[in-house]
Amino acid sequence: MHPKLITIGNFFIPTYGVLVALAFLTALWIAARLGRRSGLNPDSVINLGVYCALAGLAGAKVFLILVNWRYYGSHIGEIFSLSTLQSGGVFYGGLIAALLVAVWYMRRKGLPGLKTADVFAPGIALGHAIGKLGCLSAGCGWGVKSHLPWAVTFTNPDAHRLVGVPLNVPLQPTQLYAVAAETIIFLILYWRFAKAHRDGVIIGLYLVLYSSARFLIDFVRYYEQPNPFGGPFTVTQWIALGMLALGLWLVLRRRQPSSTG
Repeated sequence: MHPKLITIGNFFIPTYGVLVALAFLTALWIAARLGRRSGLNPDSVINLGVYCALAGLAGAKVFLILVNWRYYGSHIGEIFSLSTLQSGGVFYGGLIAALLVAVWYMRRKGLPGLKTADVFAPGIALGHAIGKLGCLSAGCGWGVKSHLPWAVTFTNPDAHRLVGVPLNVPLQPTQLYAVAAETIIFLILYWRFAKAHRDGVIIGLYLVLYSSARFLIDFVRYYEQPNPFGGPFTVTQWIALGMLALGLWLVLRRRQPSSTG
């Protein structure tokens, strides 16, 4: 696709980076808007979003290295390479790191945990959809070979050099599957937020919907390294099942409605 948005000599602005920045700003704007509607301090919501974004970027990279440790363990220098820095990382790693930082910050500022998480959930979904367009432009997170009519074929040598995506081979458009899924999830969450709901239902619904989508998409996503645990499921699919269980618990637990959109 188009991994470089603007090129001046040896300097270039990556399309992925621009779209990730746009995703972050969009998610933060939605969270602040919903936070104000829920009676939360908008400044605290924005600060929380910034801290979580930084933690998420770091966590996604760390998890990428852990999942592919067979490669990075024998190529230590690649951990600090430009290609690793520019790669998208693993979303679940970023999500887990962001959740840990969120718990710490919310306790420090006295923010109600589940209500605050509900505020962020729709923005996370839409931001992730925009970010996946960045993945498509860069070529990262590609799918297995496919001869479906909607398969995508990467031809830009820069995409192969930066992230390793195979060129001139039709592939499952896993990035577009994620964009479509996250866009639908955003619409569902934003609609549900406007109705009376218990604290934790919105973030729980997000976990259920996203984990289900990710679990299915992973069946057609290509992984350079073999599954370290063996079996039919990838590491991220096992994490998806855990997130799904947590989401179902948040959605189904019995309490009186306490929030309105």
